[in-house]
Amino acid sequence: MTNRGHSGSLRKMRAVLSDPVDYFLVLDKTEVPLNEMLGCNIKLEFHGLIHCIYCGRKTSKSFNQGYCFPCFRKLAQCDLCIVSPEKCHYHEGTCREPTWGQENCMTKHIVYLSITSGLKVGITRSTQVPTRWIDQGATQAQPIFIVSTRYQSGIIENIFSKHVADKTNWRAMLKGNQSPRDLQEERAVLVEDCKLEIEAVAEKHGKDAIRMVDSPEDTLINYPVLEFPTKVSSHNFEKNPIVSGRLMGIKGQYLLLDSGVINLRKFGGYEITFSVLD
Repeated sequence: MTNRGHSGSLRKMRAVLSDPVDYFLVLDKTEVPLNEMLGCNIKLEFHGLIHCIYCGRKTSKSFNQGYCFPCFRKLAQCDLCIVSPEKCHYHEGTCREPTWGQENCMTKHIVYLSITSGLKVGITRSTQVPTRWIDQGATQAQPIFIVSTRYQSGIIENIFSKHVADKTNWRAMLKGNQSPRDLQEERAVLVEDCKLEIEAVAEKHGKDAIRMVDSPEDTLINYPVLEFPTKVSSHNFEKNPIVSGRLMGIKGQYLLLDSGVINLRKFGGYEITFSVLD
């Protein structure tokens, strides 16, 4: 027997920091609480339709986690500099959407350390804390700097990435939680190792543009997981339109099923039906 499902266009899960994180499946304007479904058999069925998460246009292929090709080509939020912020070209007057850039890139950003698959440096808009950390599957995070623009945060991240990873090994992240680390000590060592380069950035952009966070506190994140997979295999709606299994956990933007894992953010705009199986 199958409980009546919820259908709609998939978006990334909404997550609320609590102990553990509260997750909600988002289908158009419908939100389905997921934590209460841990241990249940669930099914996600893709109906073969994809709509751009920005303009709503029907598209045969999704780009950059949910955009149609025209939007992917024209929107600033799909530009290469979003992935590589040190390549931001707003100051050169060539931003695809100057108004969007002003609101999203020419604003305060946080440079941080976190524990995902290991120690990692990253950046995010100040308004995206702690959402960004949760989306990456971090179990521990601490800010280092507050900077004035995304471009500046990207430069500092690049400096730090010579000493600390700036990418997450998603398979390792999904196999379990890493041991806690003293991020205060890690931060002190990292800043000292990069002192001269950071001073050069501050001299170029102004000391007020880069401020160290005084007395930062760790954010500890606990995820709703009954059991982590020992072997990580991923589901893909393009290969199999029906994904089903017992929901064993949720971490980052992944559902952990006993049949494999699925990154829901990857399939933004996909029309699906979500059901709980008795």
